[in-house]
Amino acid sequence: MSRTDEIASTHLGKKSQGSDTYNPSLLVAIPRYENRKQYNIQNDNLPFEGWDVWHAYEFSAMTKNGVPVTRLMKLKYNCTSEFLVESKSLKLYLNSFNMTGFGGTITECLEICKKTIEKDLSKKLKTEVTLNFIENAAEKIDIFKDFKNIMNFVDENTLKIEKFKEAPEVLKTEHTSNEQSYYLMFDSLRSNCRVTHQPDFGDLFIYYKSVKHILEESLVKYLCSFRSEFHFHEECCEMIYKRLFDLLDSGDELFVCALYTRRGGIDICPVRSNCNNDDALKLIDLTKFARGNIKQ
Repeated sequence: MSRTDEIASTHLGKKSQGSDTYNPSLLVAIPRYENRKQYNIQNDNLPFEGWDVWHAYEFSAMTKNGVPVTRLMKLKYNCTSEFLVESKSLKLYLNSFNMTGFGGTITECLEICKKTIEKDLSKKLKTEVTLNFIENAAEKIDIFKDFKNIMNFVDENTLKIEKFKEAPEVLKTEHTSNEQSYYLMFDSLRSNCRVTHQPDFGDLFIYYKSVKHILEESLVKYLCSFRSEFHFHEECCEMIYKRLFDLLDSGDELFVCALYTRRGGIDICPVRSNCNNDDALKLIDLTKFARGNIKQ
């Protein structure tokens, strides 16, 4: 068992040992370096910028008078952080707020919870973690309107997928006469938790600008090769980014965003990019990364 798996197994794959009252000791930090070193990603020289964005759809606490307070909670922290938070530990930690009273009013309760969670996570992950509560979670997302389903560019009648462990060798490119921009979406991404081996599903968004054209059929084959991989969401996003980054030319723009289906009331939406365009920056600040809502 790797050190990462050992740390992650604190809660994963075990009967939940939660708490009815606020308990920051439940949080578990996972070092990023172990998976990154397999793909020659150096923490002190990352080939991307980005964020890990989390949405807790069922965060709930109460006032000191027992009045329940429930909100959609969004938190994010930079991918340059040494650690990521293990998802089940975050769920158990947030659930420990459920029966704990904070403040005399709903507003005070939310203010205290915000400061408390930001402090606890920032301390545990040794990086700045920011948090917001969202009252109106029905905002329509149109930032993805330019992204086209990659299957529209593939003949599924002749497409044959044979590799289901990460297979970068299937990726193929061709040179074009001019630099072009590509906006692609793949709605059938599947990977598996590295500890529990439970399947994780998500939508993947890829933007790149290059004189190289990554053949869509080869890209579909590559993305399908994750179906039997066992990694955390953030790791999968970085693996895909790095393989494409190595395939393109120096100076080419690349953006990869994975919107995973929420499980246990929480979703994880890692974003990795080397471009400073408006769309990439807007994605970081979206109100809601919810698989399905982006298809309106």
